Amino acid sequence: MLNSSVVLVVDDDDIFRNRLCRAFAARGWETIGAADGASALQMSSQSSPDLAVVDLRLPGMSGIDIVQGLRSLDETTCIIMLTGYGSIATALTATKLGANHYLSKPADADQILNAYQRISEGSTHPAGEPHPVPSLARVEWEHIQRVLTDCGGNVSQAAKLLGLHRRSLQRKLAKYPPQI
Repeated sequence: MLNSSVVLVVDDDDIFRNRLCRAFAARGWETIGAADGASALQMSSQSSPDLAVVDLRLPGMSGIDIVQGLRSLDETTCIIMLTGYGSIATALTATKLGANHYLSKPADADQILNAYQRISEGSTHPAGEPHPVPSLARVEWEHIQRVLTDCGGNVSQAAKLLGLHRRSLQRKLAKYPPQI
């Protein structure tokens, strides 16, 4: 990578953000780290990043709001959304609103740079590889997250719509999302 390449890492998890920033710096990138949306947009307006890695769930301003803000500041910034607890459906919404790609957490610098390279080359999926099929557990998780979002976070209402007991839904929500 060129020494002039700038990456913005937006994540409220200090350890994860700092680890990614160090990994990008070790690969020759100038790094900017932000813990929230307001500081991310302020930093981006000062030095337009080539790549922005944005967590979907952040306190205050959501990752989707940050994507829209970054896109309005600079159309050329490549934005990769990271999603951990959120659903892939939400990450796809982010791509419709301006993100170039999304990755599931935990993602490392090499995975992010591979995605960035594919995007730069005009391809978001490696040639010759089949699209990954999500597991049934992952599809269930995403469906639950979508229904919960549609219910505005109301667990009781979501449980009723899903035909589950409220406590059963709370147990499912307490677990980490299944990997794809």
